[in-house]
Formats: sequence, C-alpha cells, structure tokens
Amino acid sequence: MSVRDLADYPWDAVVPYRERAARHPGGLVDLSVGSPVDPTPEIIRQALAAATDAHAYPQTVGTPALREAIVDWYARRRGVPDLRVDNVLPTIGSKELVALLPTLLGLGAGDIVVHPRVAYPTYDVGARVAGATPVAADDPTEWPEGARLIWINSPGNPDGRTWTVEELSAAVQRARELGAVLASDECYAELGWDGPWAEEPIPSVLDPRVTGGTRANLLSVYSLSKQSNLAGYRAAFVAGCARVVGELLTARKHLGLMPPAPVQRAMAVALGDEAHVGAQKELYRERRALLLPAVEDAGFRIDGSQAGLYLWATEGRDAWESMARLADLGILAGPGHFYGASSPEHVRLSLTAPSDRVAEAARRLRDAVL
Repeated sequence: MSVRDLADYPWDAVVPYRERAARHPGGLVDLSVGSPVDPTPEIIRQALAAATDAHAYPQTVGTPALREAIVDWYARRRGVPDLRVDNVLPTIGSKELVALLPTLLGLGAGDIVVHPRVAYPTYDVGARVAGATPVAADDPTEWPEGARLIWINSPGNPDGRTWTVEELSAAVQRARELGAVLASDECYAELGWDGPWAEEPIPSVLDPRVTGGTRANLLSVYSLSKQSNLAGYRAAFVAGCARVVGELLTARKHLGLMPPAPVQRAMAVALGDEAHVGAQKELYRERRALLLPAVEDAGFRIDGSQAGLYLWATEGRDAWESMARLADLGILAGPGHFYGASSPEHVRLSLTAPSDRVAEAARRLRDAVL
C-alpha cells in the first residue's frame, strides 16, 4: 500500500453535520476535533520570538537544552528518573511519528502492527502505509505472533482508557515475549480526572515499576499540543530504548525530519514551566464539570473517560443518528465509526471549545430534555 491508496480523509464525512449544526439560531458549538482554543502561554511565545534568528539548519537530535529539558520533565512529571539524553528525541508533533514509526522501524509485508480496538486511526494508517498488517487487540494475551510493533494509548483517545502499573507491566512482558517494540502514546497523561487518576499521576511505560530494570524496545510518545496549547507549533518527542531511539534518529536525519529551531527553544521553556500546565488543566476540569452531567441528563452514557480530553458517550443508537440529534442542537461531535469497528454507537465530545460555548452546549442539552 502507498499513501495514494488511503481512503478519503474521514472527517470529510462530518461536513454535512457541521453545516446542519451551524444553522442553529445560537450558532455552532464545535466539540468534534480536539484542537486547543486557549492562548499559548506568554512565556512560551516569548521564547519562540527570541529564537527567530534561526539561520542554520536545526538539529534533528534536538538541542542540548531541549534534550535535557525532556529528561528532566520525565523525572519530575512521569516518575522516570534515569533517562539520559540519548534516550530522547524531538519530533514534528506526535502524529507524524505515529504515522511514520512502522516505516522508520523498517516494517513491511508480513509484519503485524497491533493497536487498540478503540483507537486514533493513525495507528492503522501508519501500518498500512508501511505495507504491514494492522491488528486491533487490547488484551496482551491476544497479541499475535508476528507482531513487530505494538501501540498502546494511555490515556486513550477517544475513550480515556488508562493503564495501571500492573497492566503496563503485563503489556511489557508480553511484548518482550513476542520480540516487539512496545510504543505507548501518552499525550494526555497530564489530564487525569476520576478514579485513581484524580489523585495519582498516570504512569508511563518507562516507569521503573513497569520496565523491570530495562527500557529495551520500549518507547513513550508525548506531545505538548494539549498541556501547553502548542498544537500549531508541532511540538512532541519520543523517549525510551536508546538503541531504538538511535535508529529513529538515523532515519530521521536521512529524511530531514527536523523540528524548527525556534520551536525547539519554545519546547524547552514549556517543559520547564509547570504553572501554565496546571492552569490549563483547571480550564479543562471546569469544562468537563459543565458538560459531563448535561450529556448524561440528555440520555447518553459516558464510558471510560476517567482521563484525557474527551467524553466517550453513547445513547445506544448508531453514532450517525446521535450526530444528527446533536447537530439539531447546534452541537458537533465526532462519530465513533472513526475510531474502529468496535465503537459504532459512540460519539466523542471534546473539552477544547471555549468555556462559554461548552456552557452553551450544556444548556442546549438540558433544554432538549425538558
């Protein structure tokens, strides 16, 4: 398969529902794509502006300041105290890494890429572009022989599934039995809400309690898009097994996959400042507190969603029917069909709309019940 063989971009199918929702007298409330709307923190914008004299090519491996900032961040925020700079590598956002990882690892025909059953579709796309076979499976005991790359997503997009230390340990053990690289997409790890994640940090696959003393064949992927409102910067990184990270670095040098120098400077500053992350989390917490009970009052059941940036909701009917019902209220969601064959009756509602629009969506949902 090549990129020419990809199907139409799935979000194009949402356009009629967007148009329908936009006809609501009160206007559209867009809860579909999780694109941040809040300002990029000033401290980060200043760092970017100060680095705009970027006359030389940037470093694919990352500046020393950025690599140290990533290492320090894992120690402070993720409970991973023993990384070195050769364990980390910046990327041009996390989506390009997810899409390209099978190719960068040299996978192809006959190789299997495992991903969650309810999943961000780029895991599947990346496998197909490399010529590998994608397989959807959540339970490590069901991961098949022949798996060369296994994706887990904690907290999950769209369902908020979050893996415990014990579950991660079992996943690591199974991946090692298979000889597979285990890549954990952890982009929403700062956004824990309910259950143990209301109080405890969400664990990383690189946590020493998980790794058994070795990071061999383990990767953690993280993005600053959500925690720091840097989606437009394309600011992310991968960390873990030094051998695998080194192979990725070599391939990325050949392909010219270099995060821009000003962005690298901004990332280093963002990783060193925790105040803005806490403030952004509180905004999302407030929006979630507005939206979640209103969605439930309107007849939806919220599944999972203990962490992450979304509410994963169902009213027991086909997702397109729910999309139409919500569109008649001027609310645009994301259909579960986009996230795998196992979620045809769910919709995804994002917490990234402005707070006043989230409040308006909650009002409309409650009014629709009366």
